[in-house]
Amino acid sequence: MKKILVIQTAFIGDAILTLPLIQFLKQKYINPEITVLAIPSTSSVFENSNYVSNVIVYDKKGSEKSLLSYLRLIQKIKKMNFEIIYSPHRSVRSTLISFFSGAKNTIGFDKADLSFLYKKIIPYNKSDHEVKRNLALADFDFEKNNWKILPEIEFENIDKEKIDKLFFNDSKKLIAIAPGSVWNTKVYPKNYYIEIAKWLIDKNYFIVLLGGKEDEQLCEEIKSIVKEEIISLAGKINLIESVYFLKKCNALICNDSAPTHMAMIANIPVLTIYCSTIPEFGFYPYNEKSTYISFNDLDCKPCGIHGHKTCPVKTFNCAYKLIPEKVIKKFEEIISD
Repeated sequence: MKKILVIQTAFIGDAILTLPLIQFLKQKYINPEITVLAIPSTSSVFENSNYVSNVIVYDKKGSEKSLLSYLRLIQKIKKMNFEIIYSPHRSVRSTLISFFSGAKNTIGFDKADLSFLYKKIIPYNKSDHEVKRNLALADFDFEKNNWKILPEIEFENIDKEKIDKLFFNDSKKLIAIAPGSVWNTKVYPKNYYIEIAKWLIDKNYFIVLLGGKEDEQLCEEIKSIVKEEIISLAGKINLIESVYFLKKCNALICNDSAPTHMAMIANIPVLTIYCSTIPEFGFYPYNEKSTYISFNDLDCKPCGIHGHKTCPVKTFNCAYKLIPEKVIKKFEEIISD
């Protein structure tokens, strides 16, 4: 049995896009034991994967942010005697964990901090999708689009009956909108989402707003203006429950954020709206019928790989120039029969 550690302590979207690598590793090796090092906000992604044996939760920005906690983590990992470590995460902490682990083989990207400490270094190709980049760590045999592996999770540990009761209007098709993001310059304007929601309702769709606790106020504001044929589940259901709920939806509209990748797990069409970022960073949806839209005719775009709290040039034209009519037209492409 191969003891393998995968290090991924980034955001939810990054965690989800690591699942195809883990799913491939389960096939690559005979009966491997795969452990994932994750942060509290993403641990449920891996805990609900049938391909993961163990999850080590590392609260690097909370209760374990001290140097002493970090050293304890390294000692813990060293005692677990991993043979192979794959690190899609490129931080110096991840590199040092790999280096001091005692593993016979450690694999990371050439763009990782202190990458020379890895025993095997893989080129980080900026033009590739994140899933394809991650699979390259495991010597995946690429052929055309065979890298487009859909991430998988299981729903054995959730109260499905509770989720099933959340929506009971079977007479209308259900469209989910996830209007929030960790980064403000990734968030499509609230008033534009309101226009889109009203258009969908006119077309006889029912709208459900999704998001975390941090998105609750935004979703409630949208709901209070739209009023009819709309509900908000933001902050009311957790990440895994949200993915399960998405399976009931006909499509999702969202920003360049985690819900894009959650919709890929649910395998429903998703329209991803890019404001300050671009699809070429490699985080676009690739399941059937999914697509994206972006206003690129700007010298200032992209202004960063993650986004910002406020627009660096104070215009936010990457969002404002992407008017709702254009988004609606693109959305019609993925819901047309």
